[in-house]
Order: sequence, then structure tokens, then C-alpha cells
Amino acid sequence: MPAPICAASGALRRPGRHGAAQASGYTRAMTRFVARLLYVFASALGRLPWSWQMRLGDAIAALWQRRNARESRVARVNLELAYPELLPAEREQWQRAIVRTTSRQAVETLRLWTRPHAENLSLLREQHGTELFDAALASGRGLIVAAPHYGNWELLNQWLAFRTPLAILYRPPESPIGEAFLNLVRADTEAERVTQVRAEGSAVRQLWKRLNAGGVVGILPDQQPKAGDGEFAPFFGVPALTMTLLGRLAERTGATVLFAYCERIDTHPDHPAFALRIEAAPDGIADPDPQRACIALNAAVERIARRDPAQYQWTYKRYTLRPSGNGDDNPYRSR
Repeated sequence: MPAPICAASGALRRPGRHGAAQASGYTRAMTRFVARLLYVFASALGRLPWSWQMRLGDAIAALWQRRNARESRVARVNLELAYPELLPAEREQWQRAIVRTTSRQAVETLRLWTRPHAENLSLLREQHGTELFDAALASGRGLIVAAPHYGNWELLNQWLAFRTPLAILYRPPESPIGEAFLNLVRADTEAERVTQVRAEGSAVRQLWKRLNAGGVVGILPDQQPKAGDGEFAPFFGVPALTMTLLGRLAERTGATVLFAYCERIDTHPDHPAFALRIEAAPDGIADPDPQRACIALNAAVERIARRDPAQYQWTYKRYTLRPSGNGDDNPYRSR
């Protein structure tokens, strides 16, 4: 009986450990190379005049609208859920404003990632509530900064890193190239002051230790957790799976919780400006009952998002997971 082709052909043998290591090393090298190319592109884009960058953002928004891209569809669904009282014409106007702001922010963030932080922080023309931040640092009890997806949270990260060492909880991109790119853009002069904590098994322990030592932790409170890792609580009147991590950390460590965001206050194409706003968390944020803590958390995020809906990240699929047994389907599935 003739030998199977796979056994007779040396070219089709399974690679040994050395070959697998070589392939893995090549993949990592290519990932770093592509990430470096993306960084060079982002850096070049970041050197363009602000007015050119804003025009590019507007062009991207127009393309998204014309092609009914994911960002356009998701924003439309979210507005239908969160603002059912709007007339169709009003909802369309808001949706266009959200898509435009989102695309502008994407271009804007490339600049923030690749320009000196001192230059970026000069965009903060107003600062409100910094006395709350200073008092929390001085207390030594630990501080949790809840940073909703409102305004420009990358600018907020840079301000926080300028003020104090901190750990930031983040969800890594699905693409290895995307994560390598993020590592590049965040590897700057303040890198030693920021510890990036991946949102996975060991994250809770790392954040717990830092807070118990009186340190600072940054958390994006409006990211949808995995099924089973949160509680459903109303967000704009719609049940939304909400993280319990922030409330548990606050309740068990006694850390202060503050909400912070960098809000656009001037959209002039030649000199954009932001206001840093820091606010006390509402009562109930550290309630031992996780349901009550999640209700308080979502209420705080909702109040901020209502300040200017165009500045909130309504292009994010916030409502994909639905409560079991209520008959609701993923609202984005058929759109």
C-alpha cells in the first residue's frame, strides 16, 4: 500500500518547535512593522493644521453616511432606543451630528497620540472640580476615576498622567496589530506613570492592590461587560448590562469615586478648546447591592451624556446583550 502523501512529502511535514518559533517570531515582527507604519501615518496626519484635520473628519463622516456604515447604523439604533420621543427629522439631525463628531474625534485623537502632551494639554482652556481631585489624592484612601466615553477621553488620560501615576483598565483590541499600535502611541515620556491593565482575570487583583495602597485607577464605566459579569440597570430607560467592578472596588476598598471628562467647548477649526470637568459620584455608587450600584453608575453617565448627545459615543453597541426571558433581541442584528 503506498505511503500517504503527507508522510512521503517532506514539504508537508508538521513544523518542529524550531520552525514554529520562527513562524511566531516572524508574525510578531510583521505585527510590529505594520503597527510602526500606522504610527508613521498617524504622526504625519497629526502634523496637519487643525482645519485640515477637521475637514478630513467631515469627509469621513459624509462617507459613512453615504454608505450607511456601521457607525451610522449603530447611532441611529441607539437614538431610537434612548430618545424615542424625538421626531424622525430631529433624530436624523442628531444622528448626523453624532457621526460627524465621532469621525472628527477619530482624527483628533491621532493628533493627541502623536504630539507632545504639553501641547495637547494647552487645549484645556477651562478646568472645573480639580479641588475634588486634589482632595482625593491627599486623603490617601485611593481614587477611582470614572471616565465615560464623552468628549475626548484620551486627552483626559494625558491630564491624569500629568498629575499622578495611575493604572488604567482597558479592553485590548481584537487585532494584535491594533494592540501593538496602541502600545506605540502610549509609549511616551509619561509611560512610566501609567500602568495599562488588561480587562482580564488578574485585573481585579491589580486594581485592588493599587487602591488599597492609596493609588489611582481609571475605568471606562460605560463599556458593556461580558455576559455574567454585570447587572442589568436602566440606561436612558433601556436595560443595559452594566459593570459591577467599579462599585465592588469602591465598596470594598473605601476609595473615592470621581467622574471626569474633557468636553469640547469650542469647535473652531483653527483652535479647538476643551473644558476639564471633575464631579463627585452620586450616592449609591458604592452600594453593597450591585443592582443599586449599577443604577447609580448609569444615572451618572446618562447625566453627562445628556449635556451634549453629539459628544457621547453613540456609535458603540451598548445594548447588544438583553435580559433573559423578556423577549428582546439584539437591536443591532438586523440593521
